[in-house]
Amino acid sequence: MRGKVLAYDDLGGTGLISGDDGQRYPFVRGALQGGVRAVVPGTEVDFQLEDGKAASVYVVAFGVEKSRIVAAILAVFVGHWGIHKFYLGKINAGVIMLLLGTVGWLLIIPAVVNWVIAFIEFIIYLTKSDQEFYQEYVAGDRSWF
Repeated sequence: MRGKVLAYDDLGGTGLISGDDGQRYPFVRGALQGGVRAVVPGTEVDFQLEDGKAASVYVVAFGVEKSRIVAAILAVFVGHWGIHKFYLGKINAGVIMLLLGTVGWLLIIPAVVNWVIAFIEFIIYLTKSDQEFYQEYVAGDRSWF
């Protein structure tokens, strides 16, 4: 059966799926298949029913998605200011890069290091698959390469 994730609590590892049949089905993190460790509301899934619960949950299309291509473009063109970090929701990393990218030009070296970091992340974003990018940089806690 197909459906969409309505809610997911990463801390508790539980969630709720709205099936195409109009019913709601609870699921646990252990039901996620295909190497997926977390999902966000709006993620389209395919699942089986077992005792009124969703089991063998496979992601069909990710929900509130951040594009790795957009993140890569931001990293290469305005990455020295950390704009790609803000786009990915990594605020602390974005503020650090913003400060180093503006004030850092007075010392030159921090700004150059910032540009190198942004360029490395540009390459990493382009070489990851959409699923790997989502798991590491959108759903995951990874802020730096």
